Amino acid sequence: MFNRTGTTHLMSISGLHVTMVAALFGGLIGALWRRVPALAIRLPAQQAAIAAAGLAALGYALLAGFAVPAQRTLYMLLVAGLASWSGRIVAPSRVLALALLVVLLIDPWAVLAAGFWLSFGAVAALLYVGSAQLGRPVGWRERLRGWGMVQWAATLASLPVLLLVFQQFSLVSPLANALAIPVVSFVVTPLALLGAMIPWWPILALAHELLVWLLRFLEWCAVWPVWQAPAPPLWAALTAGLGVAVCLLPRGVPGRLLGVFLLLPALFWPVAKPGEGEAWIDVLDVGQGLATVVRTREHTLIYDPGPLYSAESDAGQRVVVPYLRWLGVNRIDTLVVTHRDTDHSGGTASVRAALPVGEILSSLPELGGQLCQAGQDWRWDGVDFAVLHPLEVTAAVHEAKRAKTNHASCVLKVSAGDHSMLLTSDIEAPDEAALLAREGVKLRSDILLVPHHGSRTSSTEIFLDAVGANEAIVPVGYRNRFGHPKADVMERYAARGVRVWRTDRDGALQVRLAADTTPALRGWRSEHARYWHGR
Repeated sequence: MFNRTGTTHLMSISGLHVTMVAALFGGLIGALWRRVPALAIRLPAQQAAIAAAGLAALGYALLAGFAVPAQRTLYMLLVAGLASWSGRIVAPSRVLALALLVVLLIDPWAVLAAGFWLSFGAVAALLYVGSAQLGRPVGWRERLRGWGMVQWAATLASLPVLLLVFQQFSLVSPLANALAIPVVSFVVTPLALLGAMIPWWPILALAHELLVWLLRFLEWCAVWPVWQAPAPPLWAALTAGLGVAVCLLPRGVPGRLLGVFLLLPALFWPVAKPGEGEAWIDVLDVGQGLATVVRTREHTLIYDPGPLYSAESDAGQRVVVPYLRWLGVNRIDTLVVTHRDTDHSGGTASVRAALPVGEILSSLPELGGQLCQAGQDWRWDGVDFAVLHPLEVTAAVHEAKRAKTNHASCVLKVSAGDHSMLLTSDIEAPDEAALLAREGVKLRSDILLVPHHGSRTSSTEIFLDAVGANEAIVPVGYRNRFGHPKADVMERYAARGVRVWRTDRDGALQVRLAADTTPALRGWRSEHARYWHGR
């Protein structure tokens, strides 16, 4: 709900909250300081208020865990406070530029965080719009118009960053924030802090009741559509930033409509799709587990949604869904959950909650949908899909409940013409032998997803000979506790001249299958190298 309404920033320890606490404490100390002449003579009330605000911001940021967004806000406030303390008339734009310099000196990697661009971009947009206004608004109409302009500027300024980083933005965000920001920042949060200091239940009860009514309003807003588009290239995002600057020019300046046209490439960047008869297969880097995205011209299949990281986090939420949004995929035609182990099925709930799923294929009866069974096959856009294992679903599932769930793993072969990739999940040696006896030459594939992350329980020599792959992909976590992949298993691949790719070393692996060309395979890290890779 918070995502769809653009109000997530209000429900976290954000810069807005740190600033609000600093303003409350600064205003309180300043008001009290003026009423004590002896104190006001020794130190002006304005400076006392600045000092109190800075200490309050520091204390609240520490209390909140001193995360990077809170640090960034603290540094900005301290710079602004020092500028005011000096008694000089410093332009707000210079204060912002100095705060930017301090943040980058302390944390140069802050530029990699979306919050860095959103926070500084929003403040810069507000200063940019405010510089064109003369005098203060008079009357409720002017004040309302000013508040609407603030929401418009903040929303428009964040648009290029949201499209580039998150591939979506809330169309109802200005309306939702227009009510949510003042309610949460100036009523609910102060009441909650007051209730934490004064143990009188009506304070918290009032805060709770106000929040309940606000959430009902946000629930109504959440049903409105969210704009989603694939990640635009950097040049389109920079062009959109220029378009924002043009759109926010003062009224009467000619050419403001040009800004709208500069926004169009980022808003309507086309979705990249495979050609007819082609399959694009991406084995994502999700740590110790498996998550694979298979795309054809008009369809998308997820082969395992990745591991569960903790009670609050999983690969579906952290990796798979953001990656699909980056691609511009808004629907999953088939979700394959190969077996019950959480390093493969942990992200199922997050994926199903985030995107519509047409069909579920798994070895878990409780998920609904169809159970995997050898012999299932279908064709999408000239690409063939065939389930090769397990043979008897019911028996395999019952066996998995008594022993290992690996024996119930769904094995899928994806073929584009004469070229194919075999996705094996966590099958073990007995399953490989059964596949070999049952399928024989049908196992032949150009690329093999290494069974069971390179464990000694799998990748038997006779199975590798039957598959005859030229390339192999090991989905494995960096320095995982199992020691996967095992060195002796990798020696079997090396002895057969198979080129081995690993997600812990190469990052996400992208496979391109086409009927008339040799399969192409590339690693994300080699194509998007960073100086800290391998260090």
